[in-house]
Amino acid sequence: MMILWLLFLLIKITVYAVFLTVLLCYTVAWYERANAQPELIERRFTTRGLCIAIWLLIQESACLLVTILLRPFGWLPAQPPSAKSASLPPVILLHGLFQNRSCLFWLQHRLRSAGYRQIISINTPPWRDLERLTEQLAKKVDELRIRLKVDKVILIGHSMGGMIARNYVQNRGGAINVERVVTLGSPHNGSKLAPFALSPMGKLLLPGSEFIRRFNSIAWPQDPPIVSIYTRYDNIVMPAELARMEGARNVELDGMGHTALLFHPRSLHAVAEALK
Repeated sequence: MMILWLLFLLIKITVYAVFLTVLLCYTVAWYERANAQPELIERRFTTRGLCIAIWLLIQESACLLVTILLRPFGWLPAQPPSAKSASLPPVILLHGLFQNRSCLFWLQHRLRSAGYRQIISINTPPWRDLERLTEQLAKKVDELRIRLKVDKVILIGHSMGGMIARNYVQNRGGAINVERVVTLGSPHNGSKLAPFALSPMGKLLLPGSEFIRRFNSIAWPQDPPIVSIYTRYDNIVMPAELARMEGARNVELDGMGHTALLFHPRSLHAVAEALK
């Protein structure tokens, strides 16, 4: 009985903590947007404005809570993709900071429904720096190309996962091994939330920092094509426009937050369209 009570208490605390975290992030995001667009202040207490705010809070909190509950499954060994020949290139999925590959399960399922049979997601621990994580990705790309006897792979990265994919293609000579790249809510130009980051890698993402300037100083190669999908209501990359990338096809969505990009039907549809 005591164990059940403790489990209930832990779940309750987790739900409150998730909601409070999302609320604080959106508070900072609103502060940034209102300073940039003062006319928004007049619409904050309208019926439509309140409905959007409540829906975003509920939706983003629910999606973040789901990723937390799924986290233990991400520690299980990843099943290698089938070595059978396939008409579509293999896909490597990369998660964001402080997540693990379990948050990508729904995206992986939807890609399988779209005909992509050879999909793998890998864990990229937040305590490693960008170069070490990029090296991990490079090894996985080479491993898949040899095992599946293919020339190129597709990279899809959420948040920091998109930055790892970019670093591999732009700075590590991976362009020849990649068919195309899709990023979801990636901080291509940093985020004003970076000062609150707990990891060294997150702290590098301050807009205008030396790291961001150096990272974006190298032009994206002509191939592979890259699509940056982001939401105007992002509560992590702020302002949301910082998720736009020069040299990419930028796709703006609305009605969802940062984590919801991994679950929302319109976001998943945008990924499928980007792969065509």
